[in-house]
Amino acid sequence: MFEVLVYLYENYWRPDACPEPKQLSRKLSAVGFEPEEIQDALRWLDGLADSAGAVTGAPERASMRVYTDAEREVLDESSVGFIAFLESAGVLPAPMREMVIDRAVAVGAGKLDLEDLKIIVLMVFWSLGEEPDALILDELFVDPGDRVIH
Repeated sequence: MFEVLVYLYENYWRPDACPEPKQLSRKLSAVGFEPEEIQDALRWLDGLADSAGAVTGAPERASMRVYTDAEREVLDESSVGFIAFLESAGVLPAPMREMVIDRAVAVGAGKLDLEDLKIIVLMVFWSLGEEPDALILDELFVDPGDRVIH
């Protein structure tokens, strides 16, 4: 599913640039994605669209997040730490944080890899029509072992 999401991010500037679901499904199939993978991604994106609609216009205020047991089954310490890092850097406001957590739990595949969580964060920005700044994109895509220290 995550490969489909990355493909959509790379090929469609915003969600409204995507074709209708049936046509999008055919295009994704033509590119070589498996039908089950496509359907999982489209279902996940429907939930993302619902979350984005709830966040639009939501007031922004400081908050402290306590993770539920169900959320901790999906998000390990590194994932929770990454979300906290993005919040403290001022790039992931509370409503977007909630979208990330909601979509992470929606994957429903046990513990989520940090790399998959980063894709979810990217898709949340994408769904809201926002482009993360260069430093955040670097954090989302560059392997820490490949970073050049100046």
